[in-house]
Amino acid sequence: MTRNPVWTKDMVREIQRKAETGAYVVRGFGSNIPYPSLDEILIVPAQLHGPPAVDKYREEVRTQVVIGPDLPRPLVLEAPVHIAAMSFGAIGPNGKTALAYGAARMGIATNTGEGGMLPSEKEACRRYGDGKIIVQWSTGRFGVSADYLRAADAVEIKLGQGAKPGMGGHLMAEKVTEEVARIRGIPLGTDALSPCRHLDMDGLHDLANHVKLIREVTDYQVPVLIKLGPADVYEDVKQAVEAGADAVVIDGGEGGTGASPEVASDHAGVPTLGLFRPALRAFEDTRARERGIKLIILGGIRHGADVVKALALGADAVGVATGAMIAMGCTACELCHTGTCPKGIATQDPARQVDVEEAGERVYNYLKAMNEEIKILTALSGHNDIAALGPDDLVATTVRASAVTGLKLIGLDRPVAL
Repeated sequence: MTRNPVWTKDMVREIQRKAETGAYVVRGFGSNIPYPSLDEILIVPAQLHGPPAVDKYREEVRTQVVIGPDLPRPLVLEAPVHIAAMSFGAIGPNGKTALAYGAARMGIATNTGEGGMLPSEKEACRRYGDGKIIVQWSTGRFGVSADYLRAADAVEIKLGQGAKPGMGGHLMAEKVTEEVARIRGIPLGTDALSPCRHLDMDGLHDLANHVKLIREVTDYQVPVLIKLGPADVYEDVKQAVEAGADAVVIDGGEGGTGASPEVASDHAGVPTLGLFRPALRAFEDTRARERGIKLIILGGIRHGADVVKALALGADAVGVATGAMIAMGCTACELCHTGTCPKGIATQDPARQVDVEEAGERVYNYLKAMNEEIKILTALSGHNDIAALGPDDLVATTVRASAVTGLKLIGLDRPVAL
């Protein structure tokens, strides 16, 4: 087999598969491209210069985030993390309920995704702790009703997704069971294809009207979030702010998916590391911070170090999805789209379902450990509140990370401009 770096073994196999089937490759999970990443950044400990380190074992480190602070029912997260959107259909009923269990135990939110809300999700949020539900208003409007919106602690208008930017959702027919069909309001046993855009939305004016409509239905009680895929980040964020969002959510290229054309996951969009500078410029130009609007970053967030780096780069909170699946037992086998998940997570097969409390407790443990990591790294940076983190708390270890983020390069002590 060739050792040519262009014609790799994987590329040869891919071309041969296309030649045999005449079909492009659909894959679950997300991109395999090694983008510039948060691993190319280090956190700077406090010492003689700057504020002294905070003793994490003796002093409190605040990790709470409030979205929509001036609303009657703001979204309060006890950690700067939420369970990002994964739909019922892509994920099985027990997996979705387990995610809500873990979020409730941690005092954070879980997102329904575009597949509608399971009654057991809402029940788990109330039964197991102080969980919140973010419901999604997506292009397919699956499961959307006035009652669905009023049951929410926040509503997210989904415009895009990191793993398949510019495309709609694709749930394979094999995963459309009677329950999925009922919750989503779609035919049984057929592919569920959501449009790539909102068919009743064309530009800023229509987006603002959608925000207004959701506020009216929810009686102006809860936050409205706008979720973007990784496209023209600066312009898109500006419009999301101007449309009246309480928070702008951006999903980077490392985001996961239940099913996506491989060519879209690997060759379209913007890596997560490339989101921060244009998003923050848009926030500055629209005075979003002064208006209390939050920035939430998704895409490849794995542990507390990723969270602290994202916060220091300008995010107010992050979302985790793939990490939460792995906490439940996912082995990253990339079979999410087939409905045959061997771990009982990305499947509707009743015989394969995870145990809700066992999987939910694992999600909680993962989130709890992550929040302790956040406290450790925030404290050693000299801060007792995550809100105090900033770019001076970071250095880049590679030229490309410095150029992308504007951070100082180690050994040079200034940013690299290419």
